[in-house]
Amino acid sequence: MPIKVQRDLPAKAILEEENIFIMDEDRAMSQDIRPLEILILNLMPLKEETETQLMRALSNTPLQVDCTFLMLSTHVSKNTSASHLNKFYVTFDEIKKKKYDGMIITGAPVENLEYEEVNYWPELSMMMEWSKTHVTSTIHICWGAQAGLYYHYGIPKYPMKKKLSGIYNHRVLDRKVPLVRSLNDFFLAPHSRYTEVRKADILKHPELAILAESDEAGVFLVMSRDGRQVFVQGHPEYDRMTLNNEYHRDLNKGLDPEVPYNYYEDNDPFSAPPLTWRNTSNTLYTNWLNYYVYQVTPYLLEVEE
Repeated sequence: MPIKVQRDLPAKAILEEENIFIMDEDRAMSQDIRPLEILILNLMPLKEETETQLMRALSNTPLQVDCTFLMLSTHVSKNTSASHLNKFYVTFDEIKKKKYDGMIITGAPVENLEYEEVNYWPELSMMMEWSKTHVTSTIHICWGAQAGLYYHYGIPKYPMKKKLSGIYNHRVLDRKVPLVRSLNDFFLAPHSRYTEVRKADILKHPELAILAESDEAGVFLVMSRDGRQVFVQGHPEYDRMTLNNEYHRDLNKGLDPEVPYNYYEDNDPFSAPPLTWRNTSNTLYTNWLNYYVYQVTPYLLEVEE
């Protein structure tokens, strides 16, 4: 899939080195194709890293995708330069009258706060409400998944005894659902979080389906039965070194973190970890784009007056 990005977005050069087809604005405009319009609300602190991860995950279908990065107006990022945000991101006021084929809401490092204690919760709630009428399908990641389940369905999150960090095995629960098509019966995926949503609470909502879970890590993939809302309580988009960087960051802070589970060969935190979940990530995002965005969205997206 050609991913359309601004010509000088830093992620463009990284992905081109990986032979991923990245198309700049000039070339995209020469094609007589309506690209899928995907809005990405990036709440992660290292925004440039997350941009690269998500565009890599979206790059495996023949569809053309136009990514728009959205930032909050009520929260100032401490880890990304203002110049980067001003150049490559838009605010909600700039796009609120548009409609989008798909939306991604990322995780955020605020799990230990109650939702209402997060300083941008009112703005995020407004965006999630807006997505119900302006987006064909929205995929929520990690804390974003927990926040979405809470906002849309009132499902609470719970603190865990210790941070869940590592690569965990999951089973597919219903192979007939297109979102998990071509996934193995069992697959690996990363988790990195301090809180969880629980299966018993989700099962109280018949409008939701649990599609994959782990004995160790709990619920992984949940979807509304109409496909409009997808919740991923993990990080399939993570790079090979992301958990490594998080572990050594916490180690250097004196937090005494546990070595990420099932991540390093011989459990050696100074070795290069094997990449064991990329195919899962590619398949999941490709299925979402194909079955819940491309095949459902109208050809002409409306713009409100």
